[in-house]
Amino acid sequence: MKGYQERVANLGAKSMSALRWTEEFRTVYAAAKKSYGQGADSPDAMFDSEAKAFLSSIGCSPRELFDLVEDGCRFGEPDFATSLELADIRRDYFLNTQKGVASVHPIDMDRLPPKSARLAGIRWLPRIIEKARAKLRGEMPEELMYCCGGDRDFLRGAGMTAAEFLRLVRDCGDDTERVVAAVVQKAGRRA
Repeated sequence: MKGYQERVANLGAKSMSALRWTEEFRTVYAAAKKSYGQGADSPDAMFDSEAKAFLSSIGCSPRELFDLVEDGCRFGEPDFATSLELADIRRDYFLNTQKGVASVHPIDMDRLPPKSARLAGIRWLPRIIEKARAKLRGEMPEELMYCCGGDRDFLRGAGMTAAEFLRLVRDCGDDTERVVAAVVQKAGRRA
């Protein structure tokens, strides 16, 4: 009986921990949106040291959240729910796969597939796969955004959400062919 009670207590603690981080994320996001509306034009202007520490604890860089908030304010997407889903996937990867150790090596922009690159005849697919892998590992360079306008256009055409694609890439690991097959199937195309 004692083992069962401990498991229930641990489960409750994990759920509470998830609730706490999502509420903190909601607070930081709302403050960032307000700050952007008041003219904050950089991550340093948008986030104080406490917000930056929180973002670091979940594996999210201030630049990543700044970009999501900026596009959300300017273009109406991504919305808060999408930003939260992306943060949740990254947080899980950061804490469970990377054991809370942040990568210090952003990907090299010169090695990123060009926007015109194709896989299975699908433009943008090689690029977004590499961007999703970099997002998962926390290796996005400052000048790159996962879920940018080009990514959103691609994902709409593929019939996928940004979070769904990020989960797919996470689940497929380095198996690019499996990612391509899933995208082809989802989009109703044949490779």
